[in-house]
Amino acid sequence: MNLPNKLTVIRLLLVPVFIVVYLVPEALSMHVPVYHVLGTSMSLVDILSFVIFALASITDFLDGKLARKNNLVTTFGKFVDPVADKMLVNSALILLTVDGKIPVVLLIIMVLRDTLVDAVRFLAANHNIVIAASIWGKAKTMTQMVAICLLLLNNPIFAYIGLPLDTILIYLATIFSVFSGINYLNGSKEFILESM
Repeated sequence: MNLPNKLTVIRLLLVPVFIVVYLVPEALSMHVPVYHVLGTSMSLVDILSFVIFALASITDFLDGKLARKNNLVTTFGKFVDPVADKMLVNSALILLTVDGKIPVVLLIIMVLRDTLVDAVRFLAANHNIVIAASIWGKAKTMTQMVAICLLLLNNPIFAYIGLPLDTILIYLATIFSVFSGINYLNGSKEFILESM
């Protein structure tokens, strides 16, 4: 397994770690220190969740860059990388929605889009066709990751100046989700129709 694929696997393994760190202290009613920094309050759980999520997000940037630069692009990477992204991002979106930081309708739109795109990808994979991520899908993922980082830390710095950048970015990510989902489905409609 090459280095970019190892980074993808690391991202997959960080997903349950992120979920446990986010949920366990509250589930066990643990006392967690809260810090007042950069115009907002953030708990130790917020900070640890952010660090894990940010590290996992960085592996997404690195694996693709290394694969393209060193000609290490593989079918495994093309297929598993977007799945790892969705597992990481969607788990964070669900947790943040449950905590009231993201409107439920935005979560539904983004998860529904991912489910439809994944269904098309799996259908294509059964016919030995790999559908790589598009530029719009990458823009969606990057915007989601930045928005989630800000939401995990309660919009530091920007809260101090009254700019709800976390909210702006999560709405922008939803727009990118819809646009990229339509783009994937339009690009695959001939294949989808042939498969029916």
